[in-house]
Amino acid sequence: MSEEGVERRLTTILAADVVGYSRLMAADEAGTLTSLKALRRELIEPKTAAHHGRVVKLMGDGTLMEFGSVVDAVTFAVDVQRTIAERNAGVPEDRRITYRIGINIGDIIVEDDDIYGDGVNIAARLEALADPGGICVARNVYNQVKGKVEAGFEDLGEKEVKNIPEPVQVYRVELDVAATTLPDEEAQDKAMLKQPDKPSIAVLPFTNMSGDPEQNYFSDGITEDVITELSRFSSLAVVARNSTFVYRDQAVDVSEIGERLGAEYLLEGSVRKSGNRIRLTAQLIDVNTGKHVWADRYDRELVDIFAVQDELVHAIVATLAVRLTAADIERSLRKPAQNSAAYDFYLRALSLDRLYDCESARKARDFAAQAVAIDPGFARGHAVLAGQIFTCAWFEGTPAENYTDEALRAAAKAVELDPDDSFCSSILGVVYLIRREYEQAHHYFEMALKSNPHDTWVWADYAWYLMAVGKSQEALERLDSKEIYEPHPPNWHWEIRGQVLYLLKRYEEAKGVLERLPVKPFWVNGFLAACCGQLGQAEAARRYWEEAQQASPGMKVTFADEFARPQNKEDSDHWVEGLRKAGLAE
Repeated sequence: MSEEGVERRLTTILAADVVGYSRLMAADEAGTLTSLKALRRELIEPKTAAHHGRVVKLMGDGTLMEFGSVVDAVTFAVDVQRTIAERNAGVPEDRRITYRIGINIGDIIVEDDDIYGDGVNIAARLEALADPGGICVARNVYNQVKGKVEAGFEDLGEKEVKNIPEPVQVYRVELDVAATTLPDEEAQDKAMLKQPDKPSIAVLPFTNMSGDPEQNYFSDGITEDVITELSRFSSLAVVARNSTFVYRDQAVDVSEIGERLGAEYLLEGSVRKSGNRIRLTAQLIDVNTGKHVWADRYDRELVDIFAVQDELVHAIVATLAVRLTAADIERSLRKPAQNSAAYDFYLRALSLDRLYDCESARKARDFAAQAVAIDPGFARGHAVLAGQIFTCAWFEGTPAENYTDEALRAAAKAVELDPDDSFCSSILGVVYLIRREYEQAHHYFEMALKSNPHDTWVWADYAWYLMAVGKSQEALERLDSKEIYEPHPPNWHWEIRGQVLYLLKRYEEAKGVLERLPVKPFWVNGFLAACCGQLGQAEAARRYWEEAQQASPGMKVTFADEFARPQNKEDSDHWVEGLRKAGLAE
């Protein structure tokens, strides 16, 4: 094909293929064709339109598609695979239509309505590498969608694929991570009968898969450590070891065990040692629905067995606490609105806090106020109320002196009610930091970390404090601590990291971190404007600054003094310097 007049474009290519199509056709040709056409008509076509995709061509059991947005492509694939799995639940295995899917971003050649090129070929090779019902994506896809879709990713490493000269870095999409499938009506009714004041979890003994009974001590040790460390989270009710170890080496029925132990969630896992390697898998199950809330796998070199054990426990616990909270919030929001439990109002406030905008903050503040009105002794209700008081004030442009007294009263009440809850102590530390009472802030952050060294939010708040008092390098080290393993840190974590990197004069990295924030409140656009100013990108700086001022017309060039609360004038001036270099602070 001559290059002259050839149309090329960069696009997202999706290749899909039916698993075992020849076998299905041999068994029931007419029935298979009818089922496949119905699946395309009822599921594939409407979801393609909903996610702004285009079917390039159908090739028997195969489908080639393109999407203008890589997020749309991956969201489409995840949506389709989860829905097909649900449809197949009542279908005999030998009659199920199951897809493999591969996704790549590549430069393609366009001829009429067809597309060609290595970008298409790589998508097809990725599809062949996927498990039945699974999805594999290229590294360029992963880089664009991580943190933006409701799924996890496992790095499968570089793979040699046919007719492609360079190895392809492949990622498997973990469909069970952050799954949002609704339970059936019966399971939902059961869930509504329980109204606990906190989520309850039982950790079953991890299975020793090493084939050596003498290694039971290691899997038991991990189980016991996970139970101990989860117990540090005051927001969780954890079933004791002596109750869960009764079920060692037994086949378990999820709902039956959950009912016996009074647990809403079960954590189960396995440990396999081979040579100098160890693999640990863990999965969290919602007892009421039997569905997986979260699953992960950890592979490590076995240099120091006890150091590895500590690392694995920290990784599981830090991630699990976040997943449990998210799952509990999701379940709460599926209930009817006429709830009266303080805990339910607290969960609704938390769900809105994640949206990080002015209207959501106001609603969250109202929910938190209702929680403490119903139960004045609910510590976390007071803590969330304090947090939403200052979050609302930030969005509304209220000066600190006009709201911190109210926030302090709520946060202090939370700590008075539960001094061992890291969430409450950390919120009080934040309020003192906003008040520029740095010594008091440090006391309560240390108190929070002592209560729970695995709380992602506490570490981010503590890093903010360190940055504010001029210890930005230590702040960055804290954010990178092995104590807090969380593949998808909250918005707040990235916001603090971006500010820290800026103060360390790592402007390009700071800009990259702040740009990747899922939610950007207006002050983040101010931080980005300063980054761009330092990088000599005046036009981009002006654009970010204009966006910030549109959202907050009264925003001044000294805005960082209000939001970052630096103790040192040099750090305040550093932010203004970035704006000045872009011609915005004259």
